[in-house]
Amino acid sequence: MKPFKVALIVGSLRKESFNKKIGRAIGQFKIASMQFDDIEIGELPLYNEDLEKDVPVAWQNFREIINPYDAVLFITPEYNRSVPAVLKNALDVGSRPYGKSVWDGKPAAIISCTPGGLGAFGANHHLRQSLVFLNMPTLQQPEAYISHAAKLFDASGELIDTSTHDFLTSFVEKFEMWIERNVQVKKS
Repeated sequence: MKPFKVALIVGSLRKESFNKKIGRAIGQFKIASMQFDDIEIGELPLYNEDLEKDVPVAWQNFREIINPYDAVLFITPEYNRSVPAVLKNALDVGSRPYGKSVWDGKPAAIISCTPGGLGAFGANHHLRQSLVFLNMPTLQQPEAYISHAAKLFDASGELIDTSTHDFLTSFVEKFEMWIERNVQVKKS
């Protein structure tokens, strides 16, 4: 069986983002049935329906890139109890034009990560609201709120906290089962 292609979308633009570091760590997991690919969202022009008349090349490319993926793993920080604008913009760009959403039916999972103590709980749940509307069956358990992220990595950005590593490994294994169950439903 071919590995599931999973788009890894990080909602942070910061070079030393803890969310990017979580994404890199997951990308290094050796899971034969999953292939993770980083998808860049920072250069997408802001969504404006008027531009659908002459679609920006960056939007076209993004939609074409996302379309063949089996699933999406979102990793997000929290800004003002919600997701960063860059992540919401990517959702909007991919959801249009109406009736041609690249997100439709793709299994999803969310990891939220913060240097604070709440694990970006607000962003995680706010993102879930959008994914419901986009018809993305989203892994419900285990939930992934990564707190105190500054303590989890060494100076080179490698994940050194073994309990977080073990949790993320378990999370990705559950996500794999979620994809398998929901991709079969989607294809039938």
